[in-house]
Amino acid sequence: MDIDAFIAAHRPAWDRLEHLIARRRTLTGAEIDELVELYQRVSTHLSIVRSASTDGILVGRLSALVARARSAVTGAHVPAWRELARFFTVSFPVVAYRARWWWLGTTVAFVALAWIMGAWVAGSPEVQNAVASPEEITQLVEHDFADYYSENPAASFASRVWINNAWVSALMLVGAIFAGIPIPYFLFQNAANVGISGGLMASRGKLDIFFGLITPHGLLELAAVFLAAAVGLRLGWTVVDPGPRRRTEALAEQGRAVMAVALGLVVALFVSGLIEAFVTPSGLPTWARIAIGVLALVAFLGYVGVYGHRAARDQETGDLERAPDVAPTA
Repeated sequence: MDIDAFIAAHRPAWDRLEHLIARRRTLTGAEIDELVELYQRVSTHLSIVRSASTDGILVGRLSALVARARSAVTGAHVPAWRELARFFTVSFPVVAYRARWWWLGTTVAFVALAWIMGAWVAGSPEVQNAVASPEEITQLVEHDFADYYSENPAASFASRVWINNAWVSALMLVGAIFAGIPIPYFLFQNAANVGISGGLMASRGKLDIFFGLITPHGLLELAAVFLAAAVGLRLGWTVVDPGPRRRTEALAEQGRAVMAVALGLVVALFVSGLIEAFVTPSGLPTWARIAIGVLALVAFLGYVGVYGHRAARDQETGDLERAPDVAPTA
């Protein structure tokens, strides 16, 4: 093959492809079609040169040109760090922000139920006796409740707490698969456990110890659980009221939102587990331990509020950037 003649014949096409690649963000429809056609043609040129010539410089130039054209035609892969940054600044916070009223509702319902349950247990010796014997209550109040936070090495305890909290949140999210129907039951169980424990501690005048131990980690932990319940219930409600979209499209979007929350709560529950393992049983004054828990909750809510509001204002949904089943709707 006469390489000089080959270059002279096809250089205009290569130069034109270079020009289109440089302007790929401002191309017209016709120019995009031309870009695709030239990419295919130059790929053929590269194949011919590789098989019929030993000109390494030409092979290198055409290889680089074809690679750049392929990137322009198919789209460059988004770096992993950008995907991770988008997840924590857009996807997770906007899903939590859009579920804020469901989140508030589950929080109010849980706190009200736990408070009523605790007051009932604390004020009724008959209920206390039905829950446990006086000796068992004494053991719980005087030893077991506080010893729970210090009987294991902190690192081991943190991992156990993280796994347990993740499991509780996972139950809430799994409930979304069944239209959210099991979620109120899961919330009731957890509210009853908290209320009964608090009621038994209050019946022996140990309510200050109860709140001193449960508040540091419990604020963030329960906020995460309530958020998991909220997005699960919201998904269940989408079955009933999908809005202006087709029900399958609405469910697909909310299903992906549930997965975003599941991944984001891994971090929140990890922080909660660290607080429960290292702060709750520490020798810090009660006010200091509670202050750390409050700061963790405020930081989490502030993060969701700032980034979630910003993303919602920009019409983000937290869904995939190019979700495969999004269709235009009137």
